[in-house]
Amino acid sequence: MSLQYDVLIVGAGIAGSALAHALSQSFSSATPLAEPDRIVGELLQPAGVAFLDKLGLQGALEGIDAIPVHGYAVVQDGRIVHIPYPDGREGRSFHHGLFVQGLRQHAMRAKGVDVIEATVNELVEEEGRVVGVKATRSSGKEKEVFRADLTVIADGCFSNFRSTVQGPSARPSNTRSHFCGAILKDAQLPISQHGTVALVRGHGPVLLYQISEHDTRILVDVKGPVPSDLKKHIITEILPSLPNQLHEPIRVALAADRVRRMPNSFLPPAPQTHKRGAILLGDAWNMRHPLTGGGMTVALSDVYILSQHLDKTNNLLDWSQMKDVLDKWWWERKGLAATINIMSVALYDVFGADGECLTVFQDGCFKYFERGGESVRGPVSLLSGIAPSTSLLAYHFFYVAIYSIWVLFAHPRRIHAPRANSESHMNGTPDMTGNGGDEKHSDMHIMQIPSILDYPRLFWLSCRVLWTACAIFGPLLWTEIRWW
Repeated sequence: MSLQYDVLIVGAGIAGSALAHALSQSFSSATPLAEPDRIVGELLQPAGVAFLDKLGLQGALEGIDAIPVHGYAVVQDGRIVHIPYPDGREGRSFHHGLFVQGLRQHAMRAKGVDVIEATVNELVEEEGRVVGVKATRSSGKEKEVFRADLTVIADGCFSNFRSTVQGPSARPSNTRSHFCGAILKDAQLPISQHGTVALVRGHGPVLLYQISEHDTRILVDVKGPVPSDLKKHIITEILPSLPNQLHEPIRVALAADRVRRMPNSFLPPAPQTHKRGAILLGDAWNMRHPLTGGGMTVALSDVYILSQHLDKTNNLLDWSQMKDVLDKWWWERKGLAATINIMSVALYDVFGADGECLTVFQDGCFKYFERGGESVRGPVSLLSGIAPSTSLLAYHFFYVAIYSIWVLFAHPRRIHAPRANSESHMNGTPDMTGNGGDEKHSDMHIMQIPSILDYPRLFWLSCRVLWTACAIFGPLLWTEIRWW
C-alpha cells in the first residue's frame, strides 16, 4: 500500500518547511522529518525577513529568543568599522534548530500538509519519471512507498539524490575551507546587535553574532587541511587577532565543549530538466559560502517564486508545463541569487586574503568601508539582499580593486623592521594592534609611506591586483550566466 500526494518534499529544513506551508492552499503535500543540527544558518538577512513575511511565516521568529541584527562591525588590526543596514532595516539571528522547528510547526498547522518522520531510502521511478520515494518511518522497520505528482528534493548540502536528479547537468561542488564553531556565553561584541567579522592576517575570517540573550555563535574559517587540534589552532593562531573582551569567553567555550565544523561549499545552480517528476531546492541545488549569511535568504526567495508559479499550474504531471515553470523560476531568481552567490565567494576570497595581491585587496576593502557613505551603503545593501543587482556588485567590487591600488601608493603600509632599529625610521609609526609589543618577537611592524623607488614594484603589483580581481569575479559571473 502506498500514500498518494500532489507534492512530496524530501527534507524539512528551511526550504522544505517553507515550501510545504506555501503550497498548503493549493496542494496536498508530505514532508519527511529529520532533526536539524547545524552551526550555520543562524543569521537571516533583512531581505530574508521580508520573504518570510511574504510567505506568512513571520511567526517562526517569535518565541525563539531571536536577536535583532542592525548591521556589521568589521575588525582588522584593532580597528573597527561600522557597517549598518540602510534605512533602519533589520535582520534576525537565532538558534538554527529553534527556527526550523518554528517553520515546521507552521507547516504542520497548514491545511493539507502531512509531516512524516522518516528516512528516505530511494527515489521511486516508473518509465524514467520519479513518482515518489521509499522511506522508513522512525517508528517502523519496513520501507513504505510515498507517491506524488511532483517530488521536491530539499535534503540539504549533503543531498543523497542530487546527482540522480541533475544527471549530466550536475555541477561539482567546491569546498575550500570549513567553519569551526562554538557557542560563547555572555560575550560582549564590539557593537551590540551587529554581526562581527574579524579579519585575521594569514588565516580565514572569523564571524561572530548573538543568537540568543546569553549565546553568541563564533565561526572560525579554517582552510584545509584542517588542523588535528582545532582548539590549539584557535587559541594560538586566531585568538590574538580578536578583540580583547572576547578572549576569555572563547577560552571558556573551548574548554567546556567540542569544536564542531561544517564545510564551506560552493555549488552553482544548474538547469533542472533531466529527471521528470523531481526538482531540487535549497542547498541540495545551490550553495554559496556562508560568510555573508545569504543562504536562507536565497532559499526563502526560491520558495516564494517557485510556489507562485506552482500555484498557477493545473497539472503537475504535465512535464511540459513544469519545464515552463522551471524556466521562469530559473530566470526570476537570478537577480537575488546571482548577487548573493557571487558576493559570498568574492568577499571570502578578499577577507581570506591568501597571498600578496589579496592582502592588498583586503586592506583596500577595509579602507573603502572606512570612507562611509555609499562605500558602506552599497555593499551592505548587496550583502543583505536589499539591492539584488550583479551590475551594482561589479561596480563596487572593481571600485574596491582600483581604490586598493590608490591605497597601495598613497597610504602608509605595514613593513617589517628589526626591533633594534625600529625607532630610527623617519616616516614610520608603530603598529598599534596590541600584538607588536610582544618581546618574544625579534622584529616589529611599522607603517611607512612608499617612496618613489618603490613605484616600479608597486606598479607591477597593481597590475597583478587588477588581474586577481578579474580572475575572482569573471568565473563566478560565468557560473550564473551559463544556462546549460
